[in-house]
Amino acid sequence: MKTLLQRYVQVLHVLGLIVLMAFATTAPLSAQSQMLPTSGTNTADTVTLPDPLTPEAIHEMVARMSDDQVRGLLLDRLDAVAAAQSAPAPGKGLIATLEETWTAFYSPGLSAIGKLSHLGSKQIEALSNFRSAFGDMGLLKLFAFMAIAIAAGLAAEMIVNRISKRWQGTEATADDATLWSALGFLARRFGREILGLVAFYVALRTVGLALLSPAQLSFAGPFVTYMIWFPRLGAAVSRFVLAPHRSDLRLVNIDDRWAAYLHRNLIGLVLLGGFTMFIIGFNTANGVAIAETRIAFWLNSAVHIYVALIFWTAREGLTQMMLGTDPDRSRFDVWVASAYPYFAIAVAAVTWVVVQVLSGFGYFKLLLTTPHYTTMFWLLLAPVIDTAIRGLVRHMLPPMIGEGAVAEAAYKATKRSYIKIGRVIAGLIVVLRVAEAWNLDLRNLAAAGVGERFAANSVEFIMTVATGYVIYELVSLYVNRQLAKEQTSVAGVEGDLGGGEGGGAGGSRLTTVLPLALVSAQTAIMVIFGLLAVGSLGIDITPLLAGAGILGLAIGFGAQKLVTDVVSGVFFLIDDAFRVGEYVEVGGTMGTVEKISIRSMQLRHHRGLVHTIPYGEIPKLTNFSRDWVIMKLMFTVPFDTDPNKVKKIFKRIGAEMIADPLYKDDFLEPFKSQGVFQFDDVGIVMRGKFMAKPGTQFTIRKEIYNRVRKEFDANGIEFARREVRVALPGLDESDNLSEADKTAVAAAAGAAVQQQVEAKAAEAAAAKGKK
Repeated sequence: MKTLLQRYVQVLHVLGLIVLMAFATTAPLSAQSQMLPTSGTNTADTVTLPDPLTPEAIHEMVARMSDDQVRGLLLDRLDAVAAAQSAPAPGKGLIATLEETWTAFYSPGLSAIGKLSHLGSKQIEALSNFRSAFGDMGLLKLFAFMAIAIAAGLAAEMIVNRISKRWQGTEATADDATLWSALGFLARRFGREILGLVAFYVALRTVGLALLSPAQLSFAGPFVTYMIWFPRLGAAVSRFVLAPHRSDLRLVNIDDRWAAYLHRNLIGLVLLGGFTMFIIGFNTANGVAIAETRIAFWLNSAVHIYVALIFWTAREGLTQMMLGTDPDRSRFDVWVASAYPYFAIAVAAVTWVVVQVLSGFGYFKLLLTTPHYTTMFWLLLAPVIDTAIRGLVRHMLPPMIGEGAVAEAAYKATKRSYIKIGRVIAGLIVVLRVAEAWNLDLRNLAAAGVGERFAANSVEFIMTVATGYVIYELVSLYVNRQLAKEQTSVAGVEGDLGGGEGGGAGGSRLTTVLPLALVSAQTAIMVIFGLLAVGSLGIDITPLLAGAGILGLAIGFGAQKLVTDVVSGVFFLIDDAFRVGEYVEVGGTMGTVEKISIRSMQLRHHRGLVHTIPYGEIPKLTNFSRDWVIMKLMFTVPFDTDPNKVKKIFKRIGAEMIADPLYKDDFLEPFKSQGVFQFDDVGIVMRGKFMAKPGTQFTIRKEIYNRVRKEFDANGIEFARREVRVALPGLDESDNLSEADKTAVAAAAGAAVQQQVEAKAAEAAAAKGKK
């Protein structure tokens, strides 16, 4: 028992002050005089904390405590301290956070300005330390061995380039260069350069490891990497993309002047960035810390200023590059191309601000991995990425469906959709790469603090919106292609609309249903992903759903007529009662179905009038354009005409037209005679008929009229004309009639004609009334 007590006393000597002082600072003052129950068997014993809590009083209290009391007191206090440490710390206010951020932003600059006078001396100190570490002879050996290693690397690169030169293939000439030939040539050249650089690095490293000591390698390795290998790699990439000396092989749309300018300055930019990383590591390795000179501030600022200067000077060329060579540009594409140089300058400025803030907070270890350079690289690579997307779309896009304006519009819309989808996917990849550069795990950000949760919610919001947009474009792309396919299949008929007299053929059922399906699908996608995006920000969407349900009920009760129209329209479409382009009659209103919506249809009369009819007000619909039409034609010939002769003429005309390439595809049944239809008071009424596709009957009818007239003339057949014959007694004496008698005869004939005209008009009115 004494051994156990001694052990607890030893423990309390170490932890007693920490635990009890933590208790004194976290518990209420009244608790210091509280009687604590023991955890042993004797529950009546209590421990009173001494007041004041001095080391002597603690030792005296522990000396008179039992083992159970010591154990219980120690466990209770350790639990209290653990609970206090696990409790969330009070968050900082917005004002305090902004003040800290502002201080972190300007403090590196002030510190760099304050230490500017020591910059030269500290740099000389670093060089002096470097010289002292190796000595004059050691430096001579270092540079000599480095020269030998570099020469060995260059020799290895030259040998590899000569061996791989036959892989280059035939160089495309300016006259026959295409995208694929230029891309193949540049890719092979780029591969040769990369292979040569790899040989250079391997040979240099092999010779360097053999000649240089580890201390010498600590200088030679970063120098070769940052000052030689990286700039040469950047030059190879720039030659692949810009081809400064071969405009016919250039992959981006930019002229020679700006291509050469960007090529030179991109190499200079990589060289400046490499020098920045090298000198920081050099000073640190030679006893001069980053904070002592703040040279990183000046060099990093120079890099960002250089980037802004490049994009400001070459804004004309960069705008050309973003526009590309595709003639199908939208106004948004032109605006983006014009704004891109200024966006690049803004990226350089914002990245510089972020670096200063992180420097003020002391995140030098993160900044040494150059995430800001990676961010600028990906964000400023936008013209190349966009050019690649448009090039792939232009050469992988399916061919245009059909011909004409409808097919061309659909083709352009399809190309724009593919480009938009490619841009969204590329944007997501860039976001992931930038997040990786800053060591941000986008999946686990939500498990961190408030700021990280906000970042995670923002990233999830962006991802949700981007996913919804891609699905929106894919659905629109599929529906528009199907719609274009259906529309171009009937484009020839839609242009005529029944010869301008109504009754033209309509489109397919998909042509009518697909626009409504597209609108419905787009609306559903926007609503669903809109709610998901709002929910990803941490906002409870349950009230929104409840409000939408209440709104739906209100619409259902307050707009019953609207519901009736919508439901009626659904059943009309299910029954396939009409299609866009068909000629219909609704309650005495006739016209071509020009447009449909979820609650009404628009009819275009063949004289230009437009009628809007809600579906709920359609009692009966007559369709004049469905499947086929039969046209019956009447011809009146004199009584002495041979009907068989007319019948043969009709048969011959029908045979000629069914063989005519201009009309044969429009006939379903040829024109033929139906014989004598009736006799009237003028002559014999002969009737013929034909069956044709809707919309073509009027053109065929006109041609039949012309051919019948010509055949009748050729065969000596006249059309019957209305005549009035007046029988007068003593007509043999007509030459002896006086003027008064002739006037009387003419008046009697006129009265007879007028009587017959009125009779015919009455018969027509009666027939129309019965109809």
